[in-house]
Amino acid sequence: MNQHRFSGPAEEEDASAGGDRRGGDRYRTVWRIAKVVRNGDAGLWRVRNMSDRGMMLAADVAITVGEKLEIALSDTVVIRGTVVWSEAGRCGVSFDEEVDVADVLKQLAAEQRATGYRQPRLPVCTRAQAVTDEGTSQIELVDLSQNGAGFIHDGHLEVGKEFDLVLAGGVKRRAIVRWSRAGRGGLWLTQPLDRADLESIHRFES
Repeated sequence: MNQHRFSGPAEEEDASAGGDRRGGDRYRTVWRIAKVVRNGDAGLWRVRNMSDRGMMLAADVAITVGEKLEIALSDTVVIRGTVVWSEAGRCGVSFDEEVDVADVLKQLAAEQRATGYRQPRLPVCTRAQAVTDEGTSQIELVDLSQNGAGFIHDGHLEVGKEFDLVLAGGVKRRAIVRWSRAGRGGLWLTQPLDRADLESIHRFES
C-alpha cells in the first residue's frame, strides 16, 4: 500500500456527535491511539478529535506551543503539524497540509479490519525482568505497544511460556511468548499497559 503522508487547530466536541461545523471546518470525534514523534522523543497519545485542518491530542507529558509533531495514525497514515495550544493534558495541532478527514478515517477503518493489523508500537531500547518459576532473567525490549512487546533474548523463553514482565519504574504485567526465533520474540500482555505509561519513551531509557 502506498504510504500517505499528510503533512487548523482542533477543539473538543461532544463524543455523541458524529461531526460538527466550526468556522467552516468539520470536526470528527476520534477515539484512537497514535504514535507521536517529536524532537528526541516518541509516545502513544490519544486522538480526541480531528478535522481537515487539525486535531486535538491528549497526553500528560509537557507539550510546548510551536513544537513540530509527526503523528502516525497507522503505519501508512502519517500527518505532520505544529502545536498551536496546550493546556490541562491536551493540545491542538494545526496540520502542515489539509487532509480529507472522511477519507482518512475510512482508510484507517479498512486497515484495522485487515488481516495482520497491529497497534502502534514505540521503538525502545530498554531492559526488563522476566520472572518465571525458574528464576529472574534480563531481556531487552525493542518495541512496546499497549498489548505487547518485541524482545531479544538468549533462547530460553520458548513459545507459550508465561511469566511476569517487570518494566522500568516497577510496572508489571503478565506476558506470554507468542513467537520466538533467532534470539528475537514477541510478547502478548494479558493486561494492557496504561496509555500514560507509553506517552514518552524516555520513561523506559536504561
